[in-house]
Amino acid sequence: MANSKKTYIISISIIGLLFFIFGFVTWLNGILIPYLQIACELTNFQALFVAFAFYISYTVMALPSSWILKKTGFKNGMMVGLLVMAVGTITFVPAAQTRIYGIFLIGLFIMGTGLAILQTASNPYITIIGPRESAAKRISIMGIANKVAGALAPLILAYFILSDGDAFVENLKTLDETAKVLALDELAARVIMPYVVMTVVLVLLGVMMRFAPLPEIEEEEDESTSDESTSKTNIFQFPSLILGVLALFVYVGAEVIAGDTIIRYGISLGIPIDTAKVFTSLTLASMIVGYILGIILIPRYLSQQKALTISAVLGVVFSIAAIYSPPMISVTFVALLGLANALVWPAIWPLALHGLGRFIKTGSALLIMAIAGGAILPLVWGKLADDFSSQAAYWVMIPLYLFIYYYAAKGHKLTSWK
Repeated sequence: MANSKKTYIISISIIGLLFFIFGFVTWLNGILIPYLQIACELTNFQALFVAFAFYISYTVMALPSSWILKKTGFKNGMMVGLLVMAVGTITFVPAAQTRIYGIFLIGLFIMGTGLAILQTASNPYITIIGPRESAAKRISIMGIANKVAGALAPLILAYFILSDGDAFVENLKTLDETAKVLALDELAARVIMPYVVMTVVLVLLGVMMRFAPLPEIEEEEDESTSDESTSKTNIFQFPSLILGVLALFVYVGAEVIAGDTIIRYGISLGIPIDTAKVFTSLTLASMIVGYILGIILIPRYLSQQKALTISAVLGVVFSIAAIYSPPMISVTFVALLGLANALVWPAIWPLALHGLGRFIKTGSALLIMAIAGGAILPLVWGKLADDFSSQAAYWVMIPLYLFIYYYAAKGHKLTSWK
């Protein structure tokens, strides 16, 4: 028993480290968007292709990731994911040297590919490794590791690449074309050292993962007395999963909009870059508060389903408040969307994976594909921001949270399409 508990603690700690790593890499986008908007002279819509390139890789690579995991198992799959991420981070070196936006996007796509493999392995791992009814609590703990890293990431990267953001933008206006190109080349080169360091760290972690004392886990056994999963022939016969994929799609879109557009939104309101660059960290800090509440309340005081319902309602309320409030109060409500978002991911995963049995790895891959919501929906925000205003663009959030409410109230209970 003691040995089993020790193995459990070691496993949780290792997976927690992985969640920290991909939280750090993921939430760099919040500062990369305004940074590349300046360095590559982009519109809001063009700049949000940072999020598109990063998150669309989940759709493209999730099913191949499932195939890789079937060949390698969860543990070796995590190692592969880390090494692929390292290829993506080192791609930022030629991107910065040439200041070609497309190469930056290729690097982000490769990083997302590595994360797709890593998350396809680690999310079901943390779900299955303990009791199902406390899965949301374990994922909340992982979420804290993820979002602490996410809160630190834009602050650390901003220190290296945008510490003089306001002065740089003002100085840029006074330069002739030749001097302007040289200044933008210098700005682009600032990302080289941080991304070289990240590459080294990811390679070392990949090697360490190969030798980590992480036990392999088996597919979840179906708990239903009718052994429902064995009577079904394909993954699309599980409506609770398919609707869960859609709920996760709209949720990730909402999460990325809240975290990755808030700096750009603040700047559009006339807030100095030096102040606005911390806004993504505020969104993630409010998510951390939500995760802590999840750890305390789930499942003892609050079911996973009820937490999802409350989260959806808060999302609608905070979005409306952000749309109709004065500038700084509006930014505060966008940051508070982190609180509304915190427990959505932890609640949807166990609800969607329940009862899949032999289909669990494919189901996990489909849920990972849903992260493409973070690629597509921020582009909608960017287009609305260009055509109307950054504040009015947050109307896109309302239908997203309403669908999450539907899944919490009814969708997760469906066992057939009839």
